[in-house]
Amino acid sequence: MNAQDVLMYAHRTVERSLEGLPEDAWYNPGVCGVWSVKDIIAHLASFEHLLVEVLRSQSQRVPTLTLQRYISNPSFNDEEVSRRQSLSAQQVWEEYSGAHAHTLELIDQIPQDMQRRLGLLPWYGEKYDLEDFIVYSFYGHKREHTAQINVYKDYLKGLGPGSIASYTDVEG
Repeated sequence: MNAQDVLMYAHRTVERSLEGLPEDAWYNPGVCGVWSVKDIIAHLASFEHLLVEVLRSQSQRVPTLTLQRYISNPSFNDEEVSRRQSLSAQQVWEEYSGAHAHTLELIDQIPQDMQRRLGLLPWYGEKYDLEDFIVYSFYGHKREHTAQINVYKDYLKGLGPGSIASYTDVEG
């Protein structure tokens, strides 16, 4: 596995899910529970900051305050989204994409053998490595939320759940 590729493809999936979404549609609640598209991207931005911190901590002694909040606070997700409520959709996108660009820079600084070292992130599990963390907590996580955004986009187009057209690219 190539962690940089996994991160890049996950980000492209997010970008594609947002294509054609009008800005005013970013603010409607109910895309993921009570969250809007803007809230989902704010949530993903908080995870990008978490990953920046985790990656940076592999080569430098830096405080891991975001990681500590993530591990110890069951309200982490809602609090992180709430912290970004005053931001516009564009500002949230810029925060997310800027943090993502930083993850790509940092992952290159971690040797591949270190990325594959089991137990490198003891709080994640002794049987897992950094690449596992990236695949499950970032790639899979982004795929889950982009699926929700895509269902919402289908709803906006008048294609409800269960509609054949909502699950295919073929018109018929």
